[in-house]
Amino acid sequence: MERKNNKTNNTKATLSQKQETIIEFEQVIDRGAGLDVHKQTVVGTIQGKGLETTTRTFSSYRASLRELKAWLKENGITHVAMESTGVYWKPVVNILGEDFKILLVNARHVKNVPGHKTDKKDSQWLAKLLLSGLLKGSFISSQTIRALRELTRYRTKLIQQINGEKNRLLKILEDTNIKLSCVLTDPFGVSGSRIIEAIIEGKACSPSVLLGLVNNRVKAKKEELVQALEGHIRDHHRFMLKTIMFNIKKLEQTLEVLDQEIEAQTKPYEQEKELLKTIPGVGQQVAVVMLSEIGIDMEQFPSHKQLASWAGISPGNNQSAGKTQSSRINKGNRWLKSKLVEAGWGAARSKGTYM
Repeated sequence: MERKNNKTNNTKATLSQKQETIIEFEQVIDRGAGLDVHKQTVVGTIQGKGLETTTRTFSSYRASLRELKAWLKENGITHVAMESTGVYWKPVVNILGEDFKILLVNARHVKNVPGHKTDKKDSQWLAKLLLSGLLKGSFISSQTIRALRELTRYRTKLIQQINGEKNRLLKILEDTNIKLSCVLTDPFGVSGSRIIEAIIEGKACSPSVLLGLVNNRVKAKKEELVQALEGHIRDHHRFMLKTIMFNIKKLEQTLEVLDQEIEAQTKPYEQEKELLKTIPGVGQQVAVVMLSEIGIDMEQFPSHKQLASWAGISPGNNQSAGKTQSSRINKGNRWLKSKLVEAGWGAARSKGTYM
């Protein structure tokens, strides 16, 4: 019985030693702070040489964030670590970015022990990892690039909305038995727009009348066009078509204004845009998105491989016991990834290039 107890005590002692080995990291940074950022609150913990570990909670309002900044300065903090939680980190970076070295870290890389998770413990864990030099900061672009990024991402959303409205309109036409998308390459081109406007205005919608609105360059045969334009149109269809077309035009006007603003914002980067456009498949819009997502300071990425991994276009690496488990790509930057895929398809169809 005593031998068993001694064995148990020895095992406990070994475990406690291992825990101490895990917890006691070598300190690399003298004084740092870990911030657990939420929508309404910011929980901060300061640690370091000559400091007593202290945790305080601040609100996310600007005045309270200034108090946080003053508190960090008073205690000689040089580095600050926080998770990249949604968009809630941005107001904090705006206040603290000029006075401290900010490390924005991926939440997956700093998970705490399950079952012991609180805001206070999360901030303390971030501070401990920060002081030990175990955190790798994410890419934070300049305010100018972030502003351009908001414009390009909103542009993408607008295009998606316009395409969604066009699909709804085509569904309404399908309900009227008019197969416009079957005979026209672009149902919203010159010929398609004329036909839709004629239907909305309530003009005579016989196939022969609508056929007269079709451009001569349409490849479909006359007999096929007559069959595709024969439908049964009710007042409800006209109302829906009119409403959707109004929304499409409104969105296209907004898109035009947005394009003008993007053009003005990217004027300082004309040289970079032209260099990017020399890549096969990269046009004006792809070049602008690349600029807005990765900026022009390539010191953020040690190599092209890391940039490809950050964008989410390189195979993953998951090996165990000499076997590859999975090579699926990570989520990466979905805005940049989609444009790079688009550029890849364009490059594959480009003539006179290596691709």
